[in-house]
Amino acid sequence: MGTLLPISKGFGYASGFLFGFISIIIFDSFTMFGVWTWVTAIAYGLVGLGGAWWLKNRKPSAKNFVAYSIVATLAYDFMTGPIMSSVVFKMSFMQTLIGQIPFTLWHLGGNIILAGVLSPILYKWVISNPEFSIQGAKNLLVSRSHAK
Repeated sequence: MGTLLPISKGFGYASGFLFGFISIIIFDSFTMFGVWTWVTAIAYGLVGLGGAWWLKNRKPSAKNFVAYSIVATLAYDFMTGPIMSSVVFKMSFMQTLIGQIPFTLWHLGGNIILAGVLSPILYKWVISNPEFSIQGAKNLLVSRSHAK
């Protein structure tokens, strides 16, 4: 969430979705790739898409990043926890809902911290930094080649 939100804000809908989707695919490729990968990748892609929508006309502030991270975490955890566990793993809805509560509390805490601290820093120092743009990279290469 700490990196997804600045990317969604800075680069828009498609980038937000793709970053969320691909990050889950890559992570699961190293851990446990399976049917759950597609469920969580699509869900996290939608979190990125929603982040682009939510942040489009808002300042990239800690307050706005945290507000969206709370709503997105609750929605993501509800969808991938009780709803999809009931469908994919044939678990009872109530069982997964009760089991999801402690996980979601920890997930919320981590995402609030990341969104409030990391997201504004990444947005300011990386996403909106002109030196990290394609033109900034070209200028850096040109200036170094002339220095020799």
